[in-house]
Formats: sequence, C-alpha cells, structure tokens
Amino acid sequence: MHAFTEGVDTVSTLQSTNRVELAAQSSGRILELKIKQGDVVQPGQLLVVLDQVEKKAKADTARVNYQRYRYLAESGAASQMELDRYRTQYIAAQADLDYSNLRSPSAGTVADVKPQVGDVIQQGEVFTSLIQNNELEAQVEVPAVFADRLAVGQPVLLSAPGSQTVLAEGTVESIDPRITATTQGLLVKAVFPNTDGRLRDGQRLRTRVQVKAEQALSVPFAAVTQTSGQSFVFRLGSFEELKANPGKADLERLEKGIKAGKLPADAVFALQTPVVVGDLEDNRYPITKGLALNQRVATSNLLNLKHGMPVQPQQAAAVTPAPAN
Repeated sequence: MHAFTEGVDTVSTLQSTNRVELAAQSSGRILELKIKQGDVVQPGQLLVVLDQVEKKAKADTARVNYQRYRYLAESGAASQMELDRYRTQYIAAQADLDYSNLRSPSAGTVADVKPQVGDVIQQGEVFTSLIQNNELEAQVEVPAVFADRLAVGQPVLLSAPGSQTVLAEGTVESIDPRITATTQGLLVKAVFPNTDGRLRDGQRLRTRVQVKAEQALSVPFAAVTQTSGQSFVFRLGSFEELKANPGKADLERLEKGIKAGKLPADAVFALQTPVVVGDLEDNRYPITKGLALNQRVATSNLLNLKHGMPVQPQQAAAVTPAPAN
C-alpha cells in the first residue's frame, strides 16, 4: 500500500484579490485623459480632468454669497440660519469642483479605459478598473464526496488546458460550509501569489486541488507496460493459477517439465495481467483494478517475459526468466 494524493480537476477563472472599479464622482465633459490601458498608477495620481468652467462659476458664486452673508451676519443684518444655508451651498459647490479632477485611490494597473476625450461622463459611471495582479484567487467547485478530505492550506495547481506543466501553485484559503444543492459541489477559494506577473486577472486555467492522501494498492513504475492503450503487469503466480488462465502457454509441456523435475513443483510463472492504473506519483502507479493485496509483480526483464513463462524471483518484485527445458 502507498499513500497517494488525489487531484480534483476543474477549470476556473482567476480574479484579482485587489480590483477597484473607478467611477466618476462628478458629471462633465472629459478635457484630458491622462491614462491608457496597461499604465501603472500610484495613489493620488491624476487620471481624468473634466470641464470645470460651469462648476467653477457655481463655486465662485457660492463663495461670494457665503462671504457676503458672513459679513451680514457679523453686522446683525442676516440670521445665523441664512449664513449656515449659504455656507452649506459653498461647501457643496467646492466639493463638486474638487471632484472634477479624478485621482487614483490606490496603486494598480489600468484596465480597459472606456471613454475618450470629449465624451460626457455621468456621476457614478465606471470608466475603468485598477487591478493588482500580485495575488489572484480562483473559486473552485469540488464534488461534495471529497468534503471530508478538504482542508485549508492544501495545494492547488494551475496549468493551461490540455497541459500538465504547472504554471503556479497556490493554497486553499477557505471552504464554503454549504453544499450547492443543484450541483452537489463545495465551493473552495484558492489564492495564488503572482510576483512574476505570469498570471492575469480573468485568465481561465485548469485547476487541480490536491486533496488529502489515501492509502492505495500500488506497483512500481517499472512494473507496468502499455499495449494498445491497456496497462499490464506480469504477476507472479503458481502453475494452478496459470492453468486457470493459460492464454497461449503450453500447459502440457510445462506440466511434463514439472513431473520430470526440470521445473520445481512450486515453480513461479509470469502471468500477464491487465490492470487499471491511476496517475503516477512518487514513481508508483495506484492500481484500481486487476491486482489484490500482497500479490507480487515483476519489475525487471519485462521485455523478455511472456505469459506463462517460468521465472526465478530474485527479490519481492524483480524476476529473471527461467528455462523450462
């Protein structure tokens, strides 16, 4: 028996863990667009300049009114309520003017920029996104049958569809306590460091969650041969086992050899046995069908072996052909 780590394969889409949607805080016509797709920006960097003529006029008017009523209030010609009203109007107009210049709230890489210079942008309209690709996450749906074998911190591997080359390795960050009723899946969130920038937000990749290891019947890599897509091993068995499945073996000749003493009564024979194997791990194949526990297999001289050939085991799982004269 050998402990094998089972991989649960699916396809997932990577998402940045730090993605900021940038929306206009004020309406207006774009006078200057200081960014383009792919630019790296810093916090506070100026991104967009909107037409400020109308807003500046409103702010100037509000400022003049506020200053006038502050003087009148100080001389007793205006009430405190009137002064507060004009002060509020001035603060709002000035804030609206300040919002005309749109600045970056954080560092990141600029995604697709939708508007162009001259376009009118409305308050709340998203015009681009800032993405930090240094860490990405994927939401992976794992069949619920693996629930008791999932754990936070388990490795998750990313590769291109159709490829076994690992592009990145991350870990399970969280596991949803609920099972989706329609799919009987368990949502797992995995995170991947991306310091070299090879991965991108929105990239769709093959995702393998490495669940807890299970003990499985296995054989060494050297024991398995492939013929027409079918895996085989040469199991070591007795003459009685050979008679149960003789194939093309010359049973009559072999039996005569045993009776004549040319072969020992407890002679061992190579029995070509079809097996179903799993993924290779630690130079061993898990066997899911075809062998039983404690059965021995040949691991050497496989090219010289044939079904029903007597062999001389040198150790538990290595044999050499023996002549049956």
